[in-house]
Amino acid sequence: MARRPLPRILSNGTAQIARSRELARTAADSATDVLHPLITVTRGLRRLAAAGRRKWAATPKDRRGPLLFLVASVVLIVALVPYGPLLAVITLMAAAAWAGRERTPPPATGPDEAQTGRLQSLYEALVPYFSTADDPAPLYAHGGDWEKAFASYGFDDDGRISRLHLHYPAYFTDGEADSRARIEQLLHAKSGRGREYHFDWDEEGNELTVTVLAPLPTDIAAQRFVTAPGETVLGFTDPADVQRTLPLTHGEEQRDVPPVVWRTGPRSTEPHLLITGEPGTGTTTLLRSIALQSLQYGDVVVVDGGGTGEYACLTGREGVLAVECSTGGALASLEWAAHETERRLIAANRARQAGHPAPDDIRNPLWILLDRPSALGHLAAADGRKDPQSLLQVPLRHGRAANVTVVVAEHFENLDFLSDAVRRHTRARVVLGTASAAQLEAVLGAPPHTTPTRDVPPGRGYARLGTGPVLRLQVPATPDPYDDATSEAQRRAVLALLPERTTPADAEKVPSEVAEVAEVAGVAVAEG
Repeated sequence: MARRPLPRILSNGTAQIARSRELARTAADSATDVLHPLITVTRGLRRLAAAGRRKWAATPKDRRGPLLFLVASVVLIVALVPYGPLLAVITLMAAAAWAGRERTPPPATGPDEAQTGRLQSLYEALVPYFSTADDPAPLYAHGGDWEKAFASYGFDDDGRISRLHLHYPAYFTDGEADSRARIEQLLHAKSGRGREYHFDWDEEGNELTVTVLAPLPTDIAAQRFVTAPGETVLGFTDPADVQRTLPLTHGEEQRDVPPVVWRTGPRSTEPHLLITGEPGTGTTTLLRSIALQSLQYGDVVVVDGGGTGEYACLTGREGVLAVECSTGGALASLEWAAHETERRLIAANRARQAGHPAPDDIRNPLWILLDRPSALGHLAAADGRKDPQSLLQVPLRHGRAANVTVVVAEHFENLDFLSDAVRRHTRARVVLGTASAAQLEAVLGAPPHTTPTRDVPPGRGYARLGTGPVLRLQVPATPDPYDDATSEAQRRAVLALLPERTTPADAEKVPSEVAEVAEVAGVAVAEG
């Protein structure tokens, strides 16, 4: 027997049921809005009736007779008065509407006693800085009203100030860095230490906004970022400072995080980068992260002045031209990079004069990554050789036109050993780790608008690209996959970004899957 098709109401009944539920919900909301006065009056009548019953139950039995007589007299008088029943009904409905209203307690407005004490204490602390003896009507005075000076404020769950918007007198020298620094230090101390504060000065309106910044995420591992050619992700910052977000994967979850994107290439205004910080703050991690991103589109030359083997995972990889730790190898690699920059520059100039596009052999970006070049300079001076930094003048000066990018990482104590060419041409700067305001301003060229925290995680710092604003920065976790302290998840994340290993022409090419499995197994055996 042939099958009969299901009725239409069963075949697509789910959509009709969902649509019917939506229509019923909309109709119920509309009916509730229309019948709201009737519902209020009905609720009030019910409450009045309950109150009457309670009053009757609380009345002694010997007084119930006179109470009934009084009620009957009132009803009789109302009935005999002209328009009495109508007025009685109106009065009853008004009483029912008043009794049936929603009695939600009003939200608490204004600070409590503890918060008022904090605001008053902060106001008193600002009096010596925002007042003078010649002011006839001072905005800040001992025992004055803090509500006139503080326009808005906010508190966190612990009762500490999380946001404050205040006014200050027009004669305050807000154009001087020292004056602003004193106010910022005072607000940082009085509002609570251990947090990062952002200070937004409005010199035209004589206003200052203080905001507590949320900590930057430290659990972002190395991964393939969604960027265009010529864009490198240095790390991640606050959402209010950039107008872009990147989709990232964190385990099985996905989220959008605002990045600090450094643009390189012929159209870049900051073609070279300088990274500095104390040992253990993440300078090598950031250099390794840049190397993994640059290998996606170009070639890399790595010079490890520290000689610690932090870049051993890049050795023999496709696109990695050299990983040098010795003085001789570094000098040879940097000399080749200088000649390669000149060759690219000449080829591009000839193609431009002939009206032809640039040759294919100079379109591929070349990255020169130097970690601690001052150490190589000391070794070269001891051997009677020239400083490797002297070979960077051509790549630094003509790197933008030749599509050559130089990245230098150096510690704070060795910044004085950097050459003038490195300091002058590295206009993109990154400072990692704990640093004083003077150090930050000396390296970045401008002080940050935030206060540093007491405990700084690895890879945390500030970045400034050229003359742009100083941004908070958190470098993605890119550890050495051959380090015993690296977790298994981070090790696999870094190994997944490494290119395939290159083999000689006469050697048999090992499949990439087998090579990666053997590499992970070798690391596991080394750990065991």
